[in-house]
Amino acid sequence: MTARSIAEAFGRRRREERSALIPYVTAGHPLPGHTAEILGGLAGAGADVIELGVPFSDPLADGPTIQRSSFRALQGGTTVHTVLDEVRAFRSGSDVPVVLFSYLNPLVRYGIDAFLADALAAGAQGLLVTDLPLGADPELEERIRTSDLDFIRLVAPTTNVERVARIAASSSGFLYYISRTGVTGARATLRESLAEEVREVRRASSIPVAVGFGISTPEQAAAVASLADGVVVGSALVRTLEEEGLEAGAVFVAALRRAMDGG
Repeated sequence: MTARSIAEAFGRRRREERSALIPYVTAGHPLPGHTAEILGGLAGAGADVIELGVPFSDPLADGPTIQRSSFRALQGGTTVHTVLDEVRAFRSGSDVPVVLFSYLNPLVRYGIDAFLADALAAGAQGLLVTDLPLGADPELEERIRTSDLDFIRLVAPTTNVERVARIAASSSGFLYYISRTGVTGARATLRESLAEEVREVRRASSIPVAVGFGISTPEQAAAVASLADGVVVGSALVRTLEEEGLEAGAVFVAALRRAMDGG
């Protein structure tokens, strides 16, 4: 099945005056061989774009929940090859865009050019490399930027406005705004300064801005949806899948979607 582009997914929600929902899951977690099924459940529950994490042995940007999911996936035999196989299986039945979320090391070991070609062939639409900030490796960044995958980049609360504009200019699909400093993980509250920070980032960006890190409840998702073009929910969903199973994960995402839509 031909997937919608990330721009189309955001454009559809923009026309509805709503925010896009972007759930994150780790490939191969909680059980190997079930990722395509999980992705299908999330798509059916209202996901507009799905972030699929490539497990890595040293996920320094992630908190304990996603670290644990990555380790379990690796122990279960998940590799970059099996991640792409799961994307391919999901793509046969859904047009929801997939962003591959990875650290640089697994991609370098696979081969950057081979990975870009194989990810596109499998049916992915975007790539986010957690530990490849703007200017770290211009030649490599250009290879990703000029591929047919959208290059999703991160912006932190500590990033100044001028650098935000440069990062946005080198990105496509959407800009991922980290709602707080530190690692990923569910949080009970959102920072009071988040609204103004998101407004500044949106003014500096010509592409949609999605907010993630720490969003863990439907109420928080609704609050962020009123500020940003997209809402990313990761750790809370990963924990739900691990503790309660696949169906509970889809139910959780459906609750996020209803809250974001004012239901």
